[in-house]
Amino acid sequence: MTICGIEIKGSEAIFALATSNLEHVAVATKKIALDDDEDAASVKAFAASLAAFVKAQGITRIVIKKRSKKGEFAGGPTTFKIEGILQLLYDCDVQLLSPQTLNAQFKKHAFELPATLNKYQHEAFKAACAAWLKG
Repeated sequence: MTICGIEIKGSEAIFALATSNLEHVAVATKKIALDDDEDAASVKAFAASLAAFVKAQGITRIVIKKRSKKGEFAGGPTTFKIEGILQLLYDCDVQLLSPQTLNAQFKKHAFELPATLNKYQHEAFKAACAAWLKG
């Protein structure tokens, strides 16, 4: 089984998959973007793309790096819409982990970030690994 870690940035959901021994699972799709969050057809197309990706990869557990709701580093409204769409996926357990938890697990267990990851996938991979380490 693999866990899909997701970081939501702007209008994109960025993916990284990890196995139970914290190995990166390389997949062709690394991110999916929501083109226009005010257009119902775009939102539905985004939701369908996410569902197809999750089904194609056999993902049953998703871990999202939580964004702040207020303050200097608060997530934008589109990021919360993307999060809601992810939480509505059928047959998939979705969990939110704080950035502090991700960094604490990364420091405590000192797992490596594989060279097969793009730099923009690092936080998503940390989320997947932190979920495995937390249990």
